[in-house]
Amino acid sequence: MRTVVRGLQELRRYPSAILGLLLVGLLVGVSLYAVIGMPYSEAIHLWRAGVGVWDEYPRNARPVWTDLFTRERLPRTIVVRSGEDGRVASEPTEDGTRSVEIVLPFDFQYDGFPREITLFVDTQMTEGEEVRYTVVWRTPGEQEMTLTRNRRVRRSDVYRISQDGTVRMALPGMPAPEVGLLADLEQRPGPEGRTVVKGSYEVLVRAEIPADAELTARLVVYGQIAGLAGTDHRRRDLMVALLWGAPLALAFGFLGAVGANVSTFVLAGIGTWYGGKTDSVFQRLTELFMVLPLLPVLIMVGHFFSRSLWLMLGLIIVMSVFSGAMKTYRAMFLQAREAPYIEAAQAYGAGNMRIVFRYLLPRIAPVLLPQFVLVIPTFVFLEATLAVIGLGDPVLPTWGKVMNDALGQGALYKGYYYWMVQPAVLLMVTGFGFALLGYSLDRVFNPRLRGV
Repeated sequence: MRTVVRGLQELRRYPSAILGLLLVGLLVGVSLYAVIGMPYSEAIHLWRAGVGVWDEYPRNARPVWTDLFTRERLPRTIVVRSGEDGRVASEPTEDGTRSVEIVLPFDFQYDGFPREITLFVDTQMTEGEEVRYTVVWRTPGEQEMTLTRNRRVRRSDVYRISQDGTVRMALPGMPAPEVGLLADLEQRPGPEGRTVVKGSYEVLVRAEIPADAELTARLVVYGQIAGLAGTDHRRRDLMVALLWGAPLALAFGFLGAVGANVSTFVLAGIGTWYGGKTDSVFQRLTELFMVLPLLPVLIMVGHFFSRSLWLMLGLIIVMSVFSGAMKTYRAMFLQAREAPYIEAAQAYGAGNMRIVFRYLLPRIAPVLLPQFVLVIPTFVFLEATLAVIGLGDPVLPTWGKVMNDALGQGALYKGYYYWMVQPAVLLMVTGFGFALLGYSLDRVFNPRLRGV
């Protein structure tokens, strides 16, 4: 133990060790922030959520910090609700109903066009009744355009203006309705396309509803950038997966290193000390598992049984216990077994297990620490590899799963580089941090490298 403490104190002499500790500490800090700020159940709910949770997030939006590297000011998402920013006017009619007009104003001062424009309409009325409403678009120049007439709604309705073929036909020559509704229609398109008309726009929702009914509306003008990490094809904020990918990656790597490396170390010490049949069985198992291909076995289990992250981890540990490291540790223990203090322990009557755990294992333990640190990113990369090839856990938000989604949606071909680069950078930082720390520990605890 004293050797380990002195070795850890010597790490201050190595700048690479300090940088490695900073990177590992950053990952641990991010993991704690994710676990405390976003509990596991909430993270899983957000990542697996469907309609209703991410309605106000744009699809495939770049991170907000990318706006710093563009000349134009890219649009952000604008949300207008009838009960907050919108104005509601209601008048009774002769037939006992009410005429309602909801005005949803928004100020658009961006240089680019929005991704989509969607109107959400909700009602509160007696079961079986329905309401028909009309939507009018008003420009800063007070020009009005009717988008839809007598659209029916019972409980709720989602009017996707950007996908309305009628609006598209009413704006000939425009690539999309969201472009035509905010562009200068009198201007000829230049080499860079249409120009945005900045100013105050309004969306008017007009309807006649029963006297005891209520009508609310919500307008979402989706931007081109959103969040610190951007969004994916399901409108999910990628920050959820990037944050929670850190504790999952560290847990997978740490548990894998403990289960495989420590178990191999202990079993090698026991087999070396007892020798005979015990050592022979361990060596035959080691030779068997050394020829078994790990990745094909995991692929087979993932395809035919389960893709659970923890099942994969258990299988990896089982197949890694009797690995090539078993023979390396055995060679070390064979040399340590002949040490004088081991003979002294036998002379005063120490039991076999006491000799193994009190004298033999601690003798070689300092060598285990660098190998333990270096093997952690190996398990992290293995989990990411399984996820990228489609064998990741379908429930958990991991870095590999984000990369798999990006590949499946052709992110690199469509220019969504952030989707693939961000988790890849985090994986590289993880490997770089543990590599710096592990090799520094190796220089401290390995006598042959202390002078290097």
